[in-house]
Amino acid sequence: MYAAPAAAPLTRRAVLRTAFTAAVFAGTAAALAPVLRARRPRQTLTPAPLTEETYRGRHIAVDLAGVRIDGRPLHVMRRADGSYLSGINHFQSYGTPLELARAAVDELGTNQLAFAAAHHGGQE
Repeated sequence: MYAAPAAAPLTRRAVLRTAFTAAVFAGTAAALAPVLRARRPRQTLTPAPLTEETYRGRHIAVDLAGVRIDGRPLHVMRRADGSYLSGINHFQSYGTPLELARAAVDELGTNQLAFAAAHHGGQE
């Protein structure tokens, strides 16, 4: 019959080696966690509209991400005085994003907004 070898005696060196190996492994895992987490694809959830209406046959949705007219984003800028302006008519300010979107629909007429272009830095 086969006899199992006797277990090696537990020495201080063996205990320290095991503790050191565990500490190195834990440190490596902690260092790599942000990298591995960043590689995971992010879910982009569309926030629920704060306001949604149909104005002159066009669908307007205002949410935390911005303003959309017929599903296309309207570039909105907030001024220092709290009013809003857009690229459609940047010479006039409006009190709320909804008022701004209605004015943009009036200005656009039957035309559609262009799909969002990259920002000046080329990133979006």
